[in-house]
Amino acid sequence: MQLVESGGGSAQAGGSLRLSCEASGDTVSEYFMAWIRQAPGQEREAVATIDRDGNSSYADSVKGRFTIWKDIAKNSLHLQMNSLKPEDTAMYHCAAKRFNWYPAYDNWGQGTQVTVSS
Repeated sequence: MQLVESGGGSAQAGGSLRLSCEASGDTVSEYFMAWIRQAPGQEREAVATIDRDGNSSYADSVKGRFTIWKDIAKNSLHLQMNSLKPEDTAMYHCAAKRFNWYPAYDNWGQGTQVTVSS
């Protein structure tokens, strides 16, 4: 499955951005998917995940501010980011794997940059 992210950019602290990930070659409903971010010099962090049944989970750092969902009709994944903080600045990747117990994500998008200024 091919994944292409969009929607990144710059925002002020307290603002909002919405990320989108268009999938092709397979259907998002068949995959466990995630938004994973990486800031320079820091480890990757899965900020939000969603399983094949639509159940979502969030990292403590974004809980209550970010929302992940799948649009089955458009075969896409989204991330609504509200109350943004400078520490949310990172490259955000959409990733997918067939099952949540797979050890690694085997489908990745190229990433979209999010920059939050104070």
